[in-house]
Amino acid sequence: RELRTALKSNGLRVGDGEVTTRSHTLCGMHPFKRLVVWEKAHELVLLLYPVTEGSMARRFPSLAHQLRRSVASIGANLAQGSGHPSQAQFNRYITLALASARESEYHLLLARDLGVLESRDYAVFEARLGEISGMLIGLRKRVMQRLETPPPSVRGTRTTKRSSWKPSEAKRKREGEP
Repeated sequence: RELRTALKSNGLRVGDGEVTTRSHTLCGMHPFKRLVVWEKAHELVLLLYPVTEGSMARRFPSLAHQLRRSVASIGANLAQGSGHPSQAQFNRYITLALASARESEYHLLLARDLGVLESRDYAVFEARLGEISGMLIGLRKRVMQRLETPPPSVRGTRTTKRSSWKPSEAKRKREGEP
């Protein structure tokens, strides 16, 4: 709660935990800052940096660097993906963000097991990563649904008539059909 208050006092908005946006579109070159999951990922980076400055940075500098990089990659992938014009491209970057979240989970576990991250801090970060991962999975499902659903036709535009598809004669012969 103290963290939320500190973030709000510094002008950062804290998301409500839902997989929603404040705009009506999920992609199509819109501001990534409207994604609640991006906000949560960004908040996690801000929480992680001070924790990785102490003994972790002195004893295991490469681990501290890799942990920071993987956590920052979650939000960075969402930002990069939101700049692409197609849902398919955006979906690819959501998948990359999810992979970065999984990588971060491992680095946190390693830091805990090496004794440079307290169990209490590990539990907080693990819970937040779990929440972010769940939101990414939900966002990816929503984008996939949009990919599977054809866009509504615009009234007054000419559309081509769909014909029933029939396999070619050559294909039927190859597959042993009459």
